[in-house]
Amino acid sequence: MEIEKTNRINALFEFYEPLLTTKQMDYLAQYYRDDYSLGEIAENYDVSRQAVYDNIKRTEKILEEYESKLHLYENFKKNASNLDALLNYIQANYADDKKLLYLAHQLESIEE
Repeated sequence: MEIEKTNRINALFEFYEPLLTTKQMDYLAQYYRDDYSLGEIAENYDVSRQAVYDNIKRTEKILEEYESKLHLYENFKKNASNLDALLNYIQANYADDKKLLYLAHQLESIEE
């Protein structure tokens, strides 16, 4: 469960990072991307561990609120799933069509 939460927060952070304050971005990046402890972050910013914890929890809530309104991450996941299904279908049913396979490969490279 914890890994799923970390992955979700990291994904939401990727989409909504520009909407956060500098302090929110810094705390979240250090906690989730760089795997710093609350104590290490608190020491870096000369604040209490509780202040860092509260800021991170508020920021997580903000990210979830952005997602509930904008749905960027959910739409991305749906589009990626649909694209994977389309590419698999093309590869399975049109293996001899070089032009179609080339275009499918181009779509695949955009996804990365």
